[in-house]
Amino acid sequence: MDLQSELLKSIWYAFTSLDVEQSGKVSKSQLKVLSHNLYTALNIPHDPVALEEHFKDNNNGPVSNQGYMPYLNKYILAKATEGTFNKETFDELCWTLTSKKNFKPSTQQRLCSQRDCFKLFCLFNLLSEDRYPLVIIQPELEYLLKKISSTMSVEWDGTLLEEFLSQNVDLQDGMSVWEFLEHLSAGQLLHVESKESFSLAVDEVFMEMYHNTIKKGYLLKKGHVRRNWQERWFVLKPSSLTYFVGEDLKEKKGEILLEENCVVETLPDKEGRRCLFCVKTYIRTYEMSASNLKQRVDWVQAIQTVLRLRAEGKSSLHQELKLSRRKQRETLQRSQSNQSNNSEPIADEASQHSALEQQGETERLEQHIESIIQKQREVEAKHKEEEKQEREKQQTVQRDLERQLEETKKAKERMTTTLTEMEKEVQQQKKRIHELELTQLKLEEALDAQIHARLGEDQIRLELERQLAEEQNARLAEERIRQELERQLAEEQKKLAELLLLQSQLETPAFRIQDDTPTATRPINQQPEESSQHNTEEAPIHESTSTAVPPCVQQPEESSQHNTERELMSQSTSTQMLKHWTIQLNRLMKPIAPGDKVEHLPVKTTCPRQGQALTSTEFITKVQTGVGQEKGNGYSPSPPEKEEE
Repeated sequence: MDLQSELLKSIWYAFTSLDVEQSGKVSKSQLKVLSHNLYTALNIPHDPVALEEHFKDNNNGPVSNQGYMPYLNKYILAKATEGTFNKETFDELCWTLTSKKNFKPSTQQRLCSQRDCFKLFCLFNLLSEDRYPLVIIQPELEYLLKKISSTMSVEWDGTLLEEFLSQNVDLQDGMSVWEFLEHLSAGQLLHVESKESFSLAVDEVFMEMYHNTIKKGYLLKKGHVRRNWQERWFVLKPSSLTYFVGEDLKEKKGEILLEENCVVETLPDKEGRRCLFCVKTYIRTYEMSASNLKQRVDWVQAIQTVLRLRAEGKSSLHQELKLSRRKQRETLQRSQSNQSNNSEPIADEASQHSALEQQGETERLEQHIESIIQKQREVEAKHKEEEKQEREKQQTVQRDLERQLEETKKAKERMTTTLTEMEKEVQQQKKRIHELELTQLKLEEALDAQIHARLGEDQIRLELERQLAEEQNARLAEERIRQELERQLAEEQKKLAELLLLQSQLETPAFRIQDDTPTATRPINQQPEESSQHNTEEAPIHESTSTAVPPCVQQPEESSQHNTERELMSQSTSTQMLKHWTIQLNRLMKPIAPGDKVEHLPVKTTCPRQGQALTSTEFITKVQTGVGQEKGNGYSPSPPEKEEE
């Protein structure tokens, strides 16, 4: 059956669902919508001009005088190409349109779900007869139910189907898809123990017959680059052998295109692998390993069947099986009709002889068929025995696996208990660690506080040491200044004593000369008066010095005049030096800068310190006291007015 015939079956359901009055006519607007949906599902370029032209309003009925089939054949079915669209999506569109009207909701509430009904709808269209309305006859229905039963690993029992058809004589000539879904979902056609197993079986038969999945399963495949063996899920179709990572078909790893020049061969065991076979293509050779010998034989035969179909130009195995079953039925019907015609009475002996020969031929054919059936039964019995042994092995393996699983569960429980105890211990350790961390933080904070306190103390100590060093440096500086002033004062006192001694020596002849020559002693007498005008602090020379009589008075008169002049010159020089020393002394008597730092100290008139350094204020007070005492003794040096200025 070609692609157009398959598509026309689904479109027929959609068209009849739009025929509400069952008159064979559908409104033009509904046909426009249907055509547009068919364009989209079949991935055909839409031609709106031809659509409007064909379904224009001309008052000739709902469909127009041209009808819908010519437009469907010319613009839709003729442009559909296999492989350019998803046939399951197309059938699902037609199922959606027809199920709204014909599908009973009570059907999916029993055995079949909504998805299972759609898959059975597609399988029904595949096995239905090529006449309308579409029906499925008893042999094809029995073939489909056998496939579902074998997939569920349930032995086929045709008594239920025969009893049902004997009770419903009108269904013996054919059953519509809605009657098929209703009776199957009610459990009247097939014994089903589990709804889940039935759903899985329908899905597997749907993948095998509708999607042309000839065989699928796990195989070990040798890599092309790394040359290692990996387990892959293989799916064999009439045109290719595709392999995936898992059964979910989500991650596709590769595809082997099966052309006419491809070859499949068995290989000897190597590299520790058994049950090897390979598929040779024009590009490369694919090496694979099956789980056992039976699986290898099945895979090799399935691939050889695909290569044979490709060589004969056939695209679907189940379509070919359907056609062969149909031919067998037609042949059987013709033979039965011939036998009915030959059952009439024959007059001559030749006819009797031919009848006997035909009867013998029929008996031989029956014997041959019986032998074939017997062999088939033996093969089936052997196959069942092998399956029984395999099932026993699987049960043994399953028991071992269950025992291992039980041991694993116990070990898991022990491990869980151990892990629980360890988790408790870990929690306690974490709690202890947390407490230790808090204690460490507190200790660190206390240590930081102590360090800051010590740093503060060290800073205070360093500041005090710095201040003490500054005070010591200041005291040392004051000590040096005091020593320097004492030295200068000692020198000044020494010079003053020398000056006073010299002045006393000079004043003694002056008083003597004053009696003889009063004019010569005038400058000397005027000196205290001039000095008193400028500096009142300097006192006159002590009287004891003026009364001293130098030995130069007893010199002869011849040299008195010369001595007087020399003494006057010396006196003038000494007077000048005395003025200069007085000015310097007055300057030294002023306070100096380092002494200002201790001005807040109380001034003592006496020096209480014994053997210690004096401050600048104490030193100045001591000097002033000494000068005052000298003033009390009658000494009052006063510099001249010009020098002061």
